[in-house]
Amino acid sequence: MAGLRSFFQKKQTPTACSAVVVAAGSARRMEGIDKVMAPLGELPILVHTLLAFEDCPLVQETVVVTRQDLLVEVSRLCREYGITKVSKVVTGGAERIHSVLAGLREVREEAQLIAIHDGARPLVTQAILEETIQRAVQTGAAAPAIPITDTIKRAENGKTVETVDRSCLWAVQTPQVFETGLIRAAVEKAVADKEELTDDCAAVERLGLPVSLTTGSRENIKVTTPFDLLLGEAILEQRGRGEL
Repeated sequence: MAGLRSFFQKKQTPTACSAVVVAAGSARRMEGIDKVMAPLGELPILVHTLLAFEDCPLVQETVVVTRQDLLVEVSRLCREYGITKVSKVVTGGAERIHSVLAGLREVREEAQLIAIHDGARPLVTQAILEETIQRAVQTGAAAPAIPITDTIKRAENGKTVETVDRSCLWAVQTPQVFETGLIRAAVEKAVADKEELTDDCAAVERLGLPVSLTTGSRENIKVTTPFDLLLGEAILEQRGRGEL
């Protein structure tokens, strides 16, 4: 633990960043639609995602983690759309954290930072990528987030118990970017402890270490339901008209 804590006491200047794009989910809430292969505008969702990293000068390689039945299809899409930064397409695990670990084990040895991103977040911007990576250079761990605007209730047995103060609540997005040794140690420990985590920041937080929050965007949606596809189409249309 002392070794990990010391990381945050030194200013690091990593120059090599790899991305792990996790696209191995079963899409249970998509009503039979394979969300990473579903069309968004003129491209499959996963292609939008991979092109964002392809266009980011701070990222040197991308490892895609997907389902066994999509290995060939993902490789074909990379060739078809000229996505050259994808170095490997590998099979994920039963839970998200196992898929993340599979990806972490495949990045290049020289990677000093690793950006972990949801394959179903196709509308991430270059501004988000660059700010989050640069903050991780400074602090070792960073993730984009947006403030919660809804009123949040805590409930038990279908009845409200209290209203939660939303002033300190944030919705965290991806990419979540970490110093390589830190995130590998954190995820390996979480897997060994049989923790089922919904994001990668939680693995680092379990070690008692902070994650710096950067500026997220409401456009950086995660496609989890058919409604999200409609929202994504609207965002793309507005971007095309220069309104976003």
